[in-house]
Amino acid sequence: MADTKYTQEHEWIRVEGDVGTIGITQYAQEQLGDVVFVEVPQAGRTVAKGEACAVVESVKAASDIYAPVSGEVTEANAALADSPGDVNAEPMGKGWFFKIKLADKAELAGLMDDKAYDAFVKSLG
Repeated sequence: MADTKYTQEHEWIRVEGDVGTIGITQYAQEQLGDVVFVEVPQAGRTVAKGEACAVVESVKAASDIYAPVSGEVTEANAALADSPGDVNAEPMGKGWFFKIKLADKAELAGLMDDKAYDAFVKSLG
């Protein structure tokens, strides 16, 4: 089964093999409100952990999406250009942003698991 990890910026990464799928969490999309525009990185782009590499805009705000790990973007979710609402409807499913080939799996160790992320969100209360 794929392992999902979370950042303090409310991105998630689901890793299968050496490829991670990245999106924003349920909490993040709730905070944003109705998503109206998404900009995803181009396949082939190399990103560093913590680098802003995508943008999500809602009726409330525009937010950068940061790479939770370093690597090369292998695929972007082009469907979000026509259906940005997928981020609200299924943030952990078809609302994913991009896929990345991990440069260093050890970077995953600094991310939160489900339990830690749930506790983090509750602490924001």
